[in-house]
Amino acid sequence: MEQDLREQTMDFYRNILKEMGWEERPLSSYSPVTLAYIGDCVFELFVRTKILSEGNCAINKMSYHANFYSKAPTQAKMAEFLMDDLTEEEKTYYRRGRNTKTHTTAKNSSIIEYRKATGFEAMLGFLYLTGQMERICTLLKKGMEEADEIRRRSSGRTQCRTRSVPVRKDD
Repeated sequence: MEQDLREQTMDFYRNILKEMGWEERPLSSYSPVTLAYIGDCVFELFVRTKILSEGNCAINKMSYHANFYSKAPTQAKMAEFLMDDLTEEEKTYYRRGRNTKTHTTAKNSSIIEYRKATGFEAMLGFLYLTGQMERICTLLKKGMEEADEIRRRSSGRTQCRTRSVPVRKDD
């Protein structure tokens, strides 16, 4: 199963490159910030998929819930929570991302939280580019469950309140 998912992930990545006529680059050619750039995209896709899986709600509520996961303090807490579960290679990519010098900082977070979040995203970028989608799923499931628990303790809510949408029947 793990090999099938890895091949599907690599196929997804490589099919995009192939269909668009773009070249695959060696992993070693990417800076930690570049790995964080693609890792941010992968994380955002998981966040939006999670929110959609909870049911339909207003877009502004979906965005509110997505922002909770995407902000640097939440990602920093997820990284800290997952640290003991990371392999040495994953920790290496996390540290490279965390220690890189960036010229921007996130709003409403400390520089330490921002750097930890960058490390977290760089590690996700590494996993994505090496086809380790099952590993991403394992880590994000555990990390998001912890983030939900933190949120539940502080506010009591973790998801959109669902509403049904009428389905039109084609005549």
